[in-house]
Amino acid sequence: MVWYEEEVQRVEKERSTLNYEPDTIFYGSSSFTLWTGLYQDFTELKPINLGFGGSTLAACVWFFERIMSTVNAPSRIVIYAGDNDLGDGRHPTEVLLFYRQLIALIRARYGDIPCFFVSIKPSLQRFEIIGSIRAANELIHEEIEKDANQHYIDIFPLMVNYQGYPRKSLFEADGLHLSADGYAIWKKVISEKIYAVIGALQKTS
Repeated sequence: MVWYEEEVQRVEKERSTLNYEPDTIFYGSSSFTLWTGLYQDFTELKPINLGFGGSTLAACVWFFERIMSTVNAPSRIVIYAGDNDLGDGRHPTEVLLFYRQLIALIRARYGDIPCFFVSIKPSLQRFEIIGSIRAANELIHEEIEKDANQHYIDIFPLMVNYQGYPRKSLFEADGLHLSADGYAIWKKVISEKIYAVIGALQKTS
């Protein structure tokens, strides 16, 4: 895990750049790290971007306590990771196990706050493992269904064409990282899900 050190040190300083107490944590890999408009896109949710480049779900577990030490009482956490685990050759069931470990850490630190998992995206660069991506998403989705305070955000169908192939316009030239059009889709789908959950919680409170 030593290769993450520089990125983790950067993320540890993120809280000091904000003039408010973060309410929504975005945690995961470079799909969050490279989201340059994230703070503007989710301003009302008082976000903090704690994504670190290249991270796996395993790394998110490994560095969780260290990275979260600067955030005291968020209302929710949004997770995107697992993409790089599969890219490294891990099996979908391993990805599920790391996800379970991450949720356990969140519950131990922050209690029963809403957790949102953004489904692992289909990408041009990793199309050869699309079967593993689908399998990992399905396993995590099934896990999420067991807990009313876990929520699955399915971006997968919006990122493929009618033939099931990733839409080229949603990616940068590397075929892996999102373009502005890709982030526009993520913003819409993630916002809709979070505000739907907020609305439902307000009705029951």
